[in-house]
Amino acid sequence: MWERPFKVALFLYKKVYTCGMQKTSFLINKMDCPSEESLIRMKLDSIAAIKSMEFDIPKRMVYIYHDHGLSEIEKQLKELNLGSKRLQTEESSLVFSSQKEEHIKQRKSLYFVLAINFSFFLIEMFSGILSYSMGLIADSLDMLADSFVYILSLMAIGSPLIRKKRVAKLAGYFQMILAFIGFSEVIRRFIGSELFPHFKTMMIVSIFALLANLLSLYILQKSKSTEVHMQASMIFTSNDILINLGIILAGALVYIFHSPYPDLLIGTLVFILVIRGGLRILTLAK
Repeated sequence: MWERPFKVALFLYKKVYTCGMQKTSFLINKMDCPSEESLIRMKLDSIAAIKSMEFDIPKRMVYIYHDHGLSEIEKQLKELNLGSKRLQTEESSLVFSSQKEEHIKQRKSLYFVLAINFSFFLIEMFSGILSYSMGLIADSLDMLADSFVYILSLMAIGSPLIRKKRVAKLAGYFQMILAFIGFSEVIRRFIGSELFPHFKTMMIVSIFALLANLLSLYILQKSKSTEVHMQASMIFTSNDILINLGIILAGALVYIFHSPYPDLLIGTLVFILVIRGGLRILTLAK
């Protein structure tokens, strides 16, 4: 007796929530870690036509489900200068969970990752100062940069766009100021400082930071019901992972050659990445 009314109700539900739904695939050439994912989410947050987004970081792909406004989506992605390219658009019948449920899921995963990144910012900064390692200090600022991105992402969930842009501007400038201060210290040490980094501290702390970054990536992936898989290739395409491995290698080279230059070189490279991240955050404030 209830079978026919139930089928009619189900048909109407799908009709309402999937009518005109499209799935557009974008290749993002410069998306190689969760920070870029967060920037993209924040940039597209104000577009009401977007119903959901799926990210495949190892393949540098973003799948956007929307009902209109494709030209605006493309425009916003190009403004990030991440090398976005639209591949295809197709009809989709996917039914999404409620916005409230999705917001709760996003907040939970972002709070976990924020706690991990900010904790290791403090740990690496303290260890870097005590061990005279510019590599650790630079990586701590990279952790702080990621923390800024996750804070902005949390604010973007259900928050006014103007508030997000104000905080993005402050975070971007603060991040770049810290990076330039770090650069000046690297130059000072290159010129004539006698401070010699403690290679054991560099390597041990970086190993724990590496594990923390792996955990962060796992939490971000696990939070997406449509992207439950955790591909090993994603780990090795992440800038944060490469930075940790670079500092570990620099620590070994400091020990082998008894020279502070490997530490200063890795510190310089990381500061460049931090400045690049700051510039990307500032693009959100435009």
